[in-house]
Amino acid sequence: MTLLSATLLLFLVMDPVGNVPVFISTIGHYDKKRQNIIIIRESMIALAVLIFFLFAGKAFLSVFNLSDPALSIAGGIILFIIALKLIFQRSEDIFDKTHEGEPLVVPLAIPYIAGPSAIAMVMLLSSREPDRWLEWLIAIIIAGFVSAAILLMSGILSKLLGNKGLSAVQRLVGLLLTAIAVQMFLVGIREFIKTL
Repeated sequence: MTLLSATLLLFLVMDPVGNVPVFISTIGHYDKKRQNIIIIRESMIALAVLIFFLFAGKAFLSVFNLSDPALSIAGGIILFIIALKLIFQRSEDIFDKTHEGEPLVVPLAIPYIAGPSAIAMVMLLSSREPDRWLEWLIAIIIAGFVSAAILLMSGILSKLLGNKGLSAVQRLVGLLLTAIAVQMFLVGIREFIKTL
């Protein structure tokens, strides 16, 4: 996997456009300045979590005696479920969520930005090619900053695209993630067969 493909994959998995409605419904009642502070804070927390798993992923896998094929298959299944939710989720389920109090870590940083599929992807990258850790770190940082930039423009995007437009983009991302999830699953199966 190249640096570009890893960055694009992480960006798609973070799904910032799909997260726009969630962020609006969660922090939309705050003033713009406070919204920006929350988005930047939660994005930095999510970035820190992903970087942690980039470097601690190998140790995490060894503690639980998990193999790369198992992680690839599990990551594919999780990503597939998330992709299906993006494709088939009703618009009222996306836009009518209300949350009490200012969010901290949950649910914005985790699991909306740094979700299970993003964490699994980072751990998979680090365990397969640990010597390329600098490339994976760059990919995480670029994807994280682009994701944060899109979320900071959530109000503008919401006005430009509207509920239907955001929902259409979310479904498109879901379709792309479905194909990626199937590929991850097949790679995991192939690697497992090689070990037999």
